[in-house]
Amino acid sequence: MTSPSGPSRRTVLAAAAAAASAPLIAAGPAQAAGAARPRSWDLTLLGTSDTHGNVYNWDYYSDAEYDDSRHNDIGVAKLATLINQIRAERRGKATLVLDAGDTIQGTPLATFYAKQEPITATGEKHPMARAMNIIDYDAVTLGNHEFNYGLPLLDLWIRQLGFPALAANAINVATGKPAFLPYVIKKVSLGFAAPTLRVGILGLTNPGVAIWDKGNVEGRLRFDDMIATAAKWVPVMRARGADIVLISAHGGDNGTSSYGPELPIENPTALIAEQVPGIDAILFGHAHAEVAERFVTNAQTGEQVLLSEPSKWGQRLTRMDFELTREHGRWKITKKAATLLNTNTVVEDPKVLAAVRAQHQKTVAYVNQVVARSTVELSAAESRYKDTPILDFINHVQTEVVAAALAGTSYASLPVLSIAAPFSRTAVFPAGDVKIRDVAGLYVYDNTLEAVVLSGAEVRAYLEYSAKYFRTLAPGAPVDPETISDPAVPDYNYDVISGVDYDIDISRPVGQRITRLVLPGTDTPVADTAQFVVAVNNYRRSGGGNFPGIVKTQVYNAQQEIRQLLIDWAQARGTIDPADFFQPNWRLVRAGVPVF
Repeated sequence: MTSPSGPSRRTVLAAAAAAASAPLIAAGPAQAAGAARPRSWDLTLLGTSDTHGNVYNWDYYSDAEYDDSRHNDIGVAKLATLINQIRAERRGKATLVLDAGDTIQGTPLATFYAKQEPITATGEKHPMARAMNIIDYDAVTLGNHEFNYGLPLLDLWIRQLGFPALAANAINVATGKPAFLPYVIKKVSLGFAAPTLRVGILGLTNPGVAIWDKGNVEGRLRFDDMIATAAKWVPVMRARGADIVLISAHGGDNGTSSYGPELPIENPTALIAEQVPGIDAILFGHAHAEVAERFVTNAQTGEQVLLSEPSKWGQRLTRMDFELTREHGRWKITKKAATLLNTNTVVEDPKVLAAVRAQHQKTVAYVNQVVARSTVELSAAESRYKDTPILDFINHVQTEVVAAALAGTSYASLPVLSIAAPFSRTAVFPAGDVKIRDVAGLYVYDNTLEAVVLSGAEVRAYLEYSAKYFRTLAPGAPVDPETISDPAVPDYNYDVISGVDYDIDISRPVGQRITRLVLPGTDTPVADTAQFVVAVNNYRRSGGGNFPGIVKTQVYNAQQEIRQLLIDWAQARGTIDPADFFQPNWRLVRAGVPVF
């Protein structure tokens, strides 16, 4: 990676040079079906994505081995075992391994080496570099979460990798050139007497970085449309000798975005396959979905493009298999297929575990530090549909911090509201000792705290948008908390606001659900012209979730991580008591009758 503020050192020429010097990967011919059938060879691509800082099969929030209702396992150590097994089975045949991004964020392990003991300060190798270097990937694509901790840490992590990191559509604003390596061309040997196969691998990152990590990239990087970028580079790769073209893309396949139209599409993978000729297959991520095998017909060529997405956190491994023949001196793919392999079928790779063991143990010790005692058990299980103390804890801390920071300013006279989302359904502060991992389990993202000024009308519009989270349920209809929300809206895109009292009538149409919005403890309606300071996380304030009215100039932004503010508050007081912060202020109703 080049520094986005300086001249680009890696351009397409570097990509071509890297391709020319790439090591040969041994492979052998596949069995011919019969004497009349042309001789064929095979290539296997193994793909991972959205590992999100998971190396061990470990849940740092529960301090136990990871498990869920489907008995999935997680972690790069599990992926390594599957990859090694397939490499062993295919010894002498060509096998490539790619990753489609979101690697260095998502667990306390990743956070520890970005925040508590950042690798940029210590020079230590990042745990995800240690783990992935053991596997020896052929390339990794940068995901949007790679930018969460700033460009210096990302740059160092890339330099610690033993393989290329790709992102063709991340552009250095100063030079107008790719800020990272756009592609590589790997020379692959398919066995005795077979001409070399040249495999082009293009990396595409998510344009949403421009919103989600605006503070880290604004003025330094821009993020071009993934479809247009593929259309630009695929012909270049073909012209420079790529016999087949694979794309590793950090974007889903449903053609939609979580933000508005101001940026290119967030999830364009199927559109890339449909609109850009010359692509053979796409490994993709970002949506955390299981897509074992999907074929998309290219509109220009009629060719079938193979797509696959391997879920999240190392739960699945994509396997793509290609059969190739030589026709008129050129390579041709005659068959392709994909499947997903489940990592709960294997044990963890001991070499990966050993490489990260000390860092894992240090993280476990850190998250098990006691920060306070809770007077009662506080659970997030009902926070999506009931006003709960544990979510009010977040809003109380955010309100306190912003109010204190604005004391003595021109905003000091304005009421402070606060916004929080129920990120976790399983978070619990136990009665008694509350540990760092309990707080981290409640606030699982590395968001920072900001504040803006909203009018009363904007607060109402914000709440109306948030209320689309719920299904429409007529008065008297059965209510099941497990199905009360619209599955198209994730929990992290449902916000509650403290500092005003309001009712959400889920029997009414979306956009007409805030039937009561009053000043706290009164029957005085919030005037459209009223002014409020609103505490909010940087993801939402930057446009994440496409909430209305919130993308505006901050009146507070001290770059303080919300999770750490919660930990600091608890440590300073030593006691977490709902009596200090729980203010029931919202409820679900139907025709004025509370749902719960």
